[in-house]
Amino acid sequence: MNGSAATTQAVILARGLGTRMRGEPGGDDTSLNAAQVRAAEMGAKGMMPFARPFLDYVISALADAGMTDVVMVIGPEHENVREYYTITAAPTRVRIRFAVQAEPRGTADAVYAARDSVRDAPFLVLNSDNYYPFQAYAVLAALGGAGLVAFEADALVREGGIAPERVLRYALVESDSDGWLRSAREKPSPDDPLARRAERWVSMNLWSFTPLIFEACTRVRPSPRGELELVDAVMVAVHEMGERFRVIPMRSGVLDLSSRADVAFVASRLTDLAPRP
Repeated sequence: MNGSAATTQAVILARGLGTRMRGEPGGDDTSLNAAQVRAAEMGAKGMMPFARPFLDYVISALADAGMTDVVMVIGPEHENVREYYTITAAPTRVRIRFAVQAEPRGTADAVYAARDSVRDAPFLVLNSDNYYPFQAYAVLAALGGAGLVAFEADALVREGGIAPERVLRYALVESDSDGWLRSAREKPSPDDPLARRAERWVSMNLWSFTPLIFEACTRVRPSPRGELELVDAVMVAVHEMGERFRVIPMRSGVLDLSSRADVAFVASRLTDLAPRP
């Protein structure tokens, strides 16, 4: 810990197209109710209805960890999200603001879209389709500076219900002996040295950033997938701008709502939770 004040603001990346949710039904829609099928067809992962929309659970956990302000990055077509969180069911424990990412150009561009919506202070960044452990938010917020939570791959499989082959769809990270980020690689190949390690540490896109990240995002070039990747912006910040990221290892699961096949498992884990966003 660096002695700085705890972070109280977070940015939720909710701009994604939900391509896998729309196009990968997992061969079984029978476990989804009619409202969930409609949400899946729209690719609206964050608004997937359980007892409450999925994002309600995410925002509630953020509030539990001390967040008071949440910026949601959405697309211009996501007026339903804005209406829900400003009119239909405005949160009572956090203040919600919105930032618009005009086109889905990648996660670095999504973070950059929030530059005018956050205070000049550290802030968390997270996915809208992941439910992270409350403890992950809390320990990351306590840093008051740049860092990330790295989840142990076997724990993601065991506790998060993520298939082993999906682990390589995320970024793998490496830290030095003092716990600082050394490298991070998005969607590495199976023969990548980080992928071949017996113990693999995975970034599930849960970060603490300082405002320096916005400049780093402007320096990113498109990846081989044609996207402006947040991991690439992080490595720009490290190698070109001198930012240091504390790596917080955690052996616990993350609920990943990527496709229709994930809905039933996520629902089973959210059953006993009563969100208070």
